[in-house]
Amino acid sequence: MIILKAEGWKDYELIDCGGFEKIERFGKYILIRPEPQAIWNKRLPEEEWLKMANARYQREKQKKAYRFADEENGGWTFFKKMPESWTISYELGTVILNFKLNLTTFGHIGVFPEQAENWKYIFENVKKAGAGCKVLNLFAYTGGASLAAKAAGADVTHVDAVKNVITWARENMELTGLKDIRWLVEDALKFVKREVTRGKKYQGIILDPPAYGRGPAGEKWVLEENFNELISLCSQLLAGKDSFLVLNLYSLGFSSLIGNNVVESYLTSSEKEYGEFYLLSQTGIQLPLGTFLRMKI
Repeated sequence: MIILKAEGWKDYELIDCGGFEKIERFGKYILIRPEPQAIWNKRLPEEEWLKMANARYQREKQKKAYRFADEENGGWTFFKKMPESWTISYELGTVILNFKLNLTTFGHIGVFPEQAENWKYIFENVKKAGAGCKVLNLFAYTGGASLAAKAAGADVTHVDAVKNVITWARENMELTGLKDIRWLVEDALKFVKREVTRGKKYQGIILDPPAYGRGPAGEKWVLEENFNELISLCSQLLAGKDSFLVLNLYSLGFSSLIGNNVVESYLTSSEKEYGEFYLLSQTGIQLPLGTFLRMKI
């Protein structure tokens, strides 16, 4: 079990975190957002956070909030002028991945910086696999992993249950100068069941399942109830020798040991690592951001 620090960013930095919040720079703009794991105190004073920040997302409604969704969500309060959307980049070898960022009603902005470590892994393994490498990205969100795989030459199938997110991922593909990713608005579990029935095989599978979710037709996803079946099905879709699996788990109750135990029930690896991602703040705090497992068959 290892812990990995996300590195290589020029357009992102974690400045500080604490008091259930984090303050981050994305390109030219600095945002304050909720962080449920940051139960410690902030290293920098609140006044300094507010002086730096362009905007702050809070769960409860605010008078000056820019945009709201419903009672379960919150909104943005602005301290300085900034656009609703902008772009940032990440250098992946000789390739530059470009991401459009948006201030959403849920507080997400379209990229998870710690995933850069997985992008490197995916890029390198697709390159090793060579021509004809097929990669399946499930719960694929705005497509960072899909871009990494496509940039390395893979035939990529990108699956997400939310149509607007698929549109967002397509914009990222176009901004990066790539083309021909296969986009599917699908329930991930239903899709992999059909792929197993069809006898399809992939050299790489990437999974980023949420704790809870809904498919496009209202299908219910609960990680604890569906995760074991999902891994069983994915094990049948992997092509065998030299194929790879990348798994992310963000549920606060799931350790990397749980992911490892489930995966080991179905797959034997030639090379494997699992553990936890973290970001290091400018103030010296290690912020944990989900668990991972990466393996080659």
